[in-house]
Amino acid sequence: MSALRKPAHSALDLIGATPVVELTRFDTGPCRLFVKLESANPGGSIKDRVALSMISAAEADGRLKPGGTIIEATAGNTGLGLAQVGLPKGYKVILIVPDKMSREKIAHLRALGTDVRITRSDVGKGHPAYYQDMAERLASELGAFYVNQFANPANPAAHETTTAPEIHAQLDGDVDAIVVGVGSGGTLSGIGRYFKRVSPKTEMVLADPSGSVLAPLVNTGELIEAGSWAVEGIGEDFVPPNCDLSLVSSAYTVTDAESFATARELLSKEGILAGSSSGTLLAAALKYCRAQTTPKRVVTLVCDTGAKYLSKVYDDSWLAEQGLADRPVRGNLSDLVIRRQQDGSTVTVAPDDTLATAYKRMRQADVSQLPVVAGGRLVGIIDESDLYAALGRGAVAGQARFGEAVGNHMITDLHTLQSIDPVSAALPLFERGEVALVLDGSDFLGVVTRVDLINHLRLHS
Repeated sequence: MSALRKPAHSALDLIGATPVVELTRFDTGPCRLFVKLESANPGGSIKDRVALSMISAAEADGRLKPGGTIIEATAGNTGLGLAQVGLPKGYKVILIVPDKMSREKIAHLRALGTDVRITRSDVGKGHPAYYQDMAERLASELGAFYVNQFANPANPAAHETTTAPEIHAQLDGDVDAIVVGVGSGGTLSGIGRYFKRVSPKTEMVLADPSGSVLAPLVNTGELIEAGSWAVEGIGEDFVPPNCDLSLVSSAYTVTDAESFATARELLSKEGILAGSSSGTLLAAALKYCRAQTTPKRVVTLVCDTGAKYLSKVYDDSWLAEQGLADRPVRGNLSDLVIRRQQDGSTVTVAPDDTLATAYKRMRQADVSQLPVVAGGRLVGIIDESDLYAALGRGAVAGQARFGEAVGNHMITDLHTLQSIDPVSAALPLFERGEVALVLDGSDFLGVVTRVDLINHLRLHS
């Protein structure tokens, strides 16, 4: 009980002093592996530290005045930290975010009262839609404080003065390696500088998503052309000014599939719900540990909470849509069925469900039609036009019949296809504006839409 904190004056007082946990259910070779739970910060990520540091520095030197506006380019967590710190202080916060950001982060930002402006994630520095260029241009136009985490010295300073000393103290000064990622470079540079000074034996190890230019630059000395990756918050197509790669002793490239699988494994094995970048860090840390021949004490970070990625990392259907699920490719129509009835991921209704139930499920799943299934067999389909026909006239008269059974209004003249049919078999249905209802023998497998076909072509072109 003596270790419990006393009541804080504000959420800002809860930033930092995050716990460290040893992972005991992974194969870590001869090493001991620890994770620092930055997800325990009030905003749910390590970026609370840098947000507080950068806003405090701007207030101290006059760049940020009472009632001013904060503008930043962010993949999400820095923006959340800036909103977490800046909005209670009375500042307006405008964030430019790439469109690969998870919807949970965007919802969180907007709930805080942030002005979120979404831009493209498929363009590089110098393009007018590139998120950093947009933020800098907007700040100039509005006369606002452009945070610029990528070059702001208060970013690495936050880690040099808080994160690193905490790790050093929590591991009793005995740390052989620290595995970090690079988004803005602040974590690497801040922690690296501290440990270079107080513990020269400590190696800084870089975890980098496949497609980023940083790990190849460390390993080969060559700056390659950037690719793309789905992990949020780390990896870059350039070397940020705050990123001191000279501190790195070794670097590991980690694929999206490895990152997501490792994050999910962290939850299932250790009960720690972590974000996608934490999966990258942990995957690299495990590779480092297993490559050692002598015992070492290794630390990495849970950069943010996985609650921000439930619709991505922890959604089997999303992983399948991205081609990241472990599913065999059969070269037929079954490859296009993302949400499968056998997995319980297909949204359906039963014939005796009410129209109100059908409507709620359509809205919740953001679909316009629902298969009607009884005993595992497809017996019909109901779409929004069927609901309108059933309810429209009655609704106008104030007698909407939401309590009626789906079976009374569903379509039973079905055009079905078999899972072993070629993908081309669905084209006539799509041309008529229908969806493909796919069966595996007599059992219902799932629905394929035109969007599913487009996504399939994107992944296999």
